[in-house]
Formats: sequence, structure tokens, C-alpha cells
Amino acid sequence: MTEPSSRAHPPAGRETLPGNPMMWLLIAAELMVFGGGLLAFAGARALDPVGFLAAQSSLDRVAGTINTAVLLTSGLFAALAVTAREAGRRGVARAMLGVAAAFGVVFLVVKAREYGVEIAAGHGLDEGGFFTLYFLITGFHAVHVAFGIVILGVVARFDDVETIETGTAFWHMVDLVWVVVFPVIYLMR
Repeated sequence: MTEPSSRAHPPAGRETLPGNPMMWLLIAAELMVFGGGLLAFAGARALDPVGFLAAQSSLDRVAGTINTAVLLTSGLFAALAVTAREAGRRGVARAMLGVAAAFGVVFLVVKAREYGVEIAAGHGLDEGGFFTLYFLITGFHAVHVAFGIVILGVVARFDDVETIETGTAFWHMVDLVWVVVFPVIYLMR
């Protein structure tokens, strides 16, 4: 049995903006913070290209690639949750949000393993240069993943269409940021 989507008609001018506009303000602010971090990374790399290249070579690109696939797959399930809820398939929407959150947990486990390897190799936040920025940027992103998992849980509970759109908009921002962070930190030479 399906339920109606409980979607009210959006206010004028909001026909193409999913979710609550306040989330979009938060997303814009977060993108500026991540952008600033990546600009700082690029500037520091320009000052020490040899040091950054040497440090970058110790990163686990396979783990970074796995985490990219994990977050993109998670984003797919978040989008499917919106589609399911719009169709009135509440249980399916909740299940899709659960799968999206589970992929978020996988991301954090892989990232924790990566951090463990780097810390065991003697690299840390206080090292300066590459590893300070690596831990700051990817750690800040990991906090957003953890927060996003909580958001997905909340919107699964309070699951009208706008709420799910709002929560998944945040989750897609987390995906988008990683799609930029991964090549900048792991791949660009």
C-alpha cells in the first residue's frame, strides 16, 4: 500500500529548488569553507611541490577510489529515496535512506583505516605541510559524513518529501565535496 507523498505545492520561485531553502544556505557556506581549504592546499602545494608529491605518494589511492565509489553509490540511494517517497512508497524511501547511511558508515570505516596507516607511519595533524592539510580537509569531510548519517536517520523518521529532499541535499553536498577533494589531494601531481 502506498501513501500520498504529502507534498504541498512549493511557494512561487521554488519549483526547481528541492528541500528547505535554509539547507541551501548551509550548503553554500559549507562549500565556501571546503573551497577555502582546497585553495590553501593548492597554495601550500605551490610553495612545496616536491614535499607534497612525496607525501601524496604515501596515500592509499585504492582506498580513496573505494570511498569515491561508496559515496557516489550512497548518493544514488539517497536520490532513490526521494523518488520513492514522491511516489508514496514510504517504506522503500526509508530503506533507501538506510542503505545510503550504511554506505556512509563504510566510508568512515575505510577513512579510519587510512588514518590508522598514516598515523602508524608517523604522519599526523601536527606534522605541517601536506599531512596537516590532508588531515584537516579529509577530517572535516569525515565529520560531515558522520553528521550526514545522522541527518539521513532523522529524515527517515520525519519523512515527508520536503524533509527527505532537504536531508539528501546535504548528503549530495557531502558527495560533491569528496568528488573534488579526492582528485585534488590523492591524484593531482
